[in-house]
Amino acid sequence: MSDNVALALLVYTGLQIFVTVHAMKQGSSSILPYLALVVLVAGIIPACRWFERRWVGLGDEEAADEALKPSFRRDQLLLWLLAIGLPFSLTAFFNIIFG
Repeated sequence: MSDNVALALLVYTGLQIFVTVHAMKQGSSSILPYLALVVLVAGIIPACRWFERRWVGLGDEEAADEALKPSFRRDQLLLWLLAIGLPFSLTAFFNIIFG
């Protein structure tokens, strides 16, 4: 899960920068990037830490348990949905409020 979290944070940050800069070019409020960064720090990093803490404490035998596979896949899917969907959702939300 640690690899997923690290990569998801990189993808989220890259998308957040790209989407925010694109929105700023369209005339959005200049406060938009700062609000996006606050959300990143206040929400995304603790959420990612939760995913990681949930899985990092498992030993090799526990991690190989097939009974945990559906839970691991669910957490992976949720993590990636947040990493990819949240930058677009946040930018749209801030554009509605400040646009």
